[in-house]
Amino acid sequence: MTEFGLLGAFTVGVLGGVHCVGMCGGIVGALSLGLPEGRSRWPIMFAYNLGRITSYALAGAVMGALGFYFSGLLPVQTGQRLLMAVAGLFLILMGLYLAGWWNALTRIERAGGLLWRRIEPLGRRFLPVRSVRQALLLGLLWGWLPCGLVYSALLWTVSAGGAAQGALLMLVFGLGTLPNLLLIGAAATQLGRWVRIPAVRALAGSLVILFGLAMLYEAWGLRAG
Repeated sequence: MTEFGLLGAFTVGVLGGVHCVGMCGGIVGALSLGLPEGRSRWPIMFAYNLGRITSYALAGAVMGALGFYFSGLLPVQTGQRLLMAVAGLFLILMGLYLAGWWNALTRIERAGGLLWRRIEPLGRRFLPVRSVRQALLLGLLWGWLPCGLVYSALLWTVSAGGAAQGALLMLVFGLGTLPNLLLIGAAATQLGRWVRIPAVRALAGSLVILFGLAMLYEAWGLRAG
């Protein structure tokens, strides 16, 4: 896992905020419904996001380990090139998805819904959230919410080089999503209007597509080498 990869994962997480606002805004809003009047919501928000990002890291470890295992079944350079190309293609799909130009990733979200239908009822037990512990447990469950943005990042981890590297990539990606989800709680209306601006979505999507193209170029460089 190179510094470029980690920077890219963080940047993609930040740019993905145009999707996070619509996908998770309702969940974030529900976190404060059960709090007594006057109580600070920030410990609840941080606990929820800690749980969510922990789930991302666990999923990244699994995917990174699987990628490392399957790459070992091929010649080293071939395996690296193939996994990097797959990750690059999914980043391009993610960019198209964020920009609203092509929603192919919604099909992957629907597939993830099969697992989510089993997990989601467990999350209802922690609503309304009245404690940091409840928020943490809710975040651990909600980290598995079907999301094309997260699934694309997970596909990136197959080229990370192992379980630890996959976990690190998803941790950094999750940290990139953190500012947007914290802002949802503080300024949901203003942020919601901003991310619905077509030019903002197009810019975010285009930058993610550039990361995907850079990864494809790197994979081609491995082939040339």
